[in-house]
Amino acid sequence: MENKFIVSARKYRPQNFNTVVGQSHITTTLKNAIKNNQLAHAFLFCGPRGVGKTTCARILAKTINCTNPTPEGEACNTCNSCVSFDAGTSLNIHELDAASNNSVDDIRTLVEQVRFAPQAGKYKVYIVDEVHMLSASAFNAFLKTLEEPPSYAIFILATTEKHKILPTILSRCQIFDFKRITNQDTVEHLQEIVDKESIKAEKAALQVIAQKSEGCMRDSLSILDKIVSFTNGTVTYQNTLEHLNILDEDYYFKILAAMQEQDMAAAMLLYDEINRKGFEGDLVLNGFAEFIRNLLVCKDPKSAALLEVVEGLRDKYISTAANTSVSYLVSALNILNEAEINFKMARNKRLHVELTLIKLNFLQQAIELSTENGQLVKKKRVDGPVAFRTKAVPSIQVKQVSSPASSGSRLYIEDQPKTNNPVTAATPVTAQPAKTSAAAKTSRPPVNNGPKKSLLDALREKVGDQYAIEEVKEAEVLNMDKLRSCWDAYGTQLEQQQKHSSAGTFRMADLQIDDDIHFTVRVPALTAQKFVEQERMMLIDHLHKAFNNRGITFTILVEASEKEDVPLHMRLNSKERFERIAEQYPLVKELKERLKLEIDY
Repeated sequence: MENKFIVSARKYRPQNFNTVVGQSHITTTLKNAIKNNQLAHAFLFCGPRGVGKTTCARILAKTINCTNPTPEGEACNTCNSCVSFDAGTSLNIHELDAASNNSVDDIRTLVEQVRFAPQAGKYKVYIVDEVHMLSASAFNAFLKTLEEPPSYAIFILATTEKHKILPTILSRCQIFDFKRITNQDTVEHLQEIVDKESIKAEKAALQVIAQKSEGCMRDSLSILDKIVSFTNGTVTYQNTLEHLNILDEDYYFKILAAMQEQDMAAAMLLYDEINRKGFEGDLVLNGFAEFIRNLLVCKDPKSAALLEVVEGLRDKYISTAANTSVSYLVSALNILNEAEINFKMARNKRLHVELTLIKLNFLQQAIELSTENGQLVKKKRVDGPVAFRTKAVPSIQVKQVSSPASSGSRLYIEDQPKTNNPVTAATPVTAQPAKTSAAAKTSRPPVNNGPKKSLLDALREKVGDQYAIEEVKEAEVLNMDKLRSCWDAYGTQLEQQQKHSSAGTFRMADLQIDDDIHFTVRVPALTAQKFVEQERMMLIDHLHKAFNNRGITFTILVEASEKEDVPLHMRLNSKERFERIAEQYPLVKELKERLKLEIDY
């Protein structure tokens, strides 16, 4: 009989704590608790998928029932309890999948089993996987047993979504948080497996598998099995990229080089080549954003440790990052992030990606233009709408002249000669002569005996006639003559646009003004209403411009004519139709009352 194939995730599943990968902080704690006989009655294992939660739960259940444990706190794998556990025939260990057994009856059945002591061994262990899938009533039924279980019962709960578990459950458990397995640990474990299976595998290929699995050991083993079947026992870097649909990073280096030279044609051709290989635009944007992020990480030797790439490309990343400015990388990363967010809303996906590449192509030129004398120029802020620009008017000294004959005061100005010193304040002068000291006379500016001008006249002379200020028209209210004129003019435009049906509807429509900014359009049929609704936005804009009033609105009212033959069932709603049927057939009403039916309104 031929040996049956077993997937690597099951074949190389850890059988003791020492073989668990990447969770030393948890395995050490559990081994010490077993050696010191300090076991809690309930454990909660939390963490991402495929990091060893269920595996550690099974190892813990096996070890605490082992009759001959090792001094390190491991199971012996030779006693009857260990042998029966490995064979799957142990009566002391019960596994429950909460995803498919999440009702309160399933938990009550489990609680009833807890009352019976183990036939052999010290503990009865209950492993509840995906415990967050239990219903609220099932959690409540589980609470009392979980809080005060028998001395021989131990519960091990496992979940990927800790936040969905009730706080009352969390407070009754000893919580262990599993972490994602690092790429280095994953590569080392994969290397051990390929050595045992006599598989030829490049280290770069194993690193790509580790990156693709995102810290999930089960996924990495499944990917390895697929690639081994795909390549017939030889795992290479290129075959791995092809099978996992990952774009070779050399393309990103070529695209960046083309953009630094502002060679838009080369960048577009590279994207076309990538597209013809079957890579979608979102993969290109995501991959290029990650590539730019890696370059940004390489700019600082302290953060270079965060770079997780294939070993052969590490030096290339560092050299490329040295020739690229930080401002370019940050700006490019921002553009790519926005493009990736808006990718789903774009109708033309290819054009969306090409437009992003064009922006990146001229990004360096934009950064250089935004610098002046080696200093960054800040963008000018506009706090409000600007009507027009004018030249700065020089400061004008203002004299206040008071006259006893006049009932009020008026401002007059004098033209002062230009000086380098800015004018700080205006000096008030009265019409009555006053004696001043010599020092005051020397500090006072020379008096201009010419004709005095008002402030408005002086400003007009300074500004001149070159700035023509447009007079703001006052908003008009609705009047029937102008409204009908605008309505007919818009209908004429529709005729010129070959929209004869809409134009005919406009001619037949009856207008009625309700108030200063609202009027009603009366049309004879539903089809006419649709024609007017299609033109609503353009018509409103036309009326706003004609009346210079953006508050004008209108309502469309359908008045069915006597000639229009509308079926009765279309004019009645559900309740009216039922009442009409009940009048003709009283048994229908009796049927509704007996069956307690409700009408869909």
